[in-house]
Amino acid sequence: MKLILAVDALVPPLTGIGRYAWELASHYQTLHDDLDSMRFFFAGRWIVDPADLLRPSGANGAIAKRKHWLLRAPKSWRHWRLRREMRGHVFHSPNYFLPEPVDSGIVTVHDLSVFKYPETHPAARIRHFEKGFASTLARATHLITDSEATRSEVIDYFGWSSERITAIGLGARSEFRPRDVLGVASVLSGYGLVHGEYSLCVSTLEPRKRIDRLLAAYLDLTPALRARYPLVLVGSAGWLSETLREQIERGEREGWLRYLGFVEEAVLPLLYSGARAFLYPSIYEGFGLPVLEAMASGVPTLTSNSSSLPEVADGSAWLAEPDDHDLLCEGIEQVLCDDSWREAAVARGLQVASRLTWERCAKRTLDVYRRFG
Repeated sequence: MKLILAVDALVPPLTGIGRYAWELASHYQTLHDDLDSMRFFFAGRWIVDPADLLRPSGANGAIAKRKHWLLRAPKSWRHWRLRREMRGHVFHSPNYFLPEPVDSGIVTVHDLSVFKYPETHPAARIRHFEKGFASTLARATHLITDSEATRSEVIDYFGWSSERITAIGLGARSEFRPRDVLGVASVLSGYGLVHGEYSLCVSTLEPRKRIDRLLAAYLDLTPALRARYPLVLVGSAGWLSETLREQIERGEREGWLRYLGFVEEAVLPLLYSGARAFLYPSIYEGFGLPVLEAMASGVPTLTSNSSSLPEVADGSAWLAEPDDHDLLCEGIEQVLCDDSWREAAVARGLQVASRLTWERCAKRTLDVYRRFG
């Protein structure tokens, strides 16, 4: 089988879709017995090594050398040439859209939040989907989703046949694992944190993550509980978050909240494993990778009772309605304080996470290529 993988999502720092594309690319490069050839496609050009996209030179250092006159040729001619080069290959886009020159291929649809919650997205992203997603669906031979919940949504929303969509869960890297106090003490001390004495939320600051609801609920915990287990928030600034930033600044002034912003990839697993609890009340997710990473780290977890999140947690997390203030407060207190529940949640979470690996994800995705590519 000859495979072309689109790697347009490989833009540092890696977010969820970028992580997904990177894990597929890196695993496929080691599966020589399963692939006759492997090529990487980025922004209309071929990439020699996708790892170059994550280095300081970025795409400029990764694009395969081409004759200068080809770059100045008419778009129609360049597309014809690319179609000829792609002939006989299976094309997979891990990021919603098939590039314009691709006549057919497999596409991963991570969620339908742009369609279901358009008010939580920037206008430019909505326009991008309105302009190009229908064309992608018309050319796609098969769709992959991250969860059965999203698969069902795609079937209902777009009227696709269930036989043309496969759900394949994501994975947690081996770096996400339980660690003892000594294993993380030096890193945590650099942030003024102590192992087991803070709760954690890892999320981009955007409306559907419901970080505003989390902060409001945390504020209503007893002062003693907030003081004993301050909330640490990690994630990039995101969008539509001006009011949320005011909440964050208030929590920091009052001493029960620490906002670290974006942290380096190597540090994130240590922050997870040192947490007393992980809190992720997002109203809608196609998978919810942070929940899996927390479970793999041996951390008791609270998440939302909607979309794919109960499926991913699979009985190991406390499920709450993020828009119900009282129930969210009760859930946070339960996850922080109920030792018998916490012990059972850790054991169950590790069991669930052990089955969801990136190797499994890559191999199941290869099976889809063979069957439907």
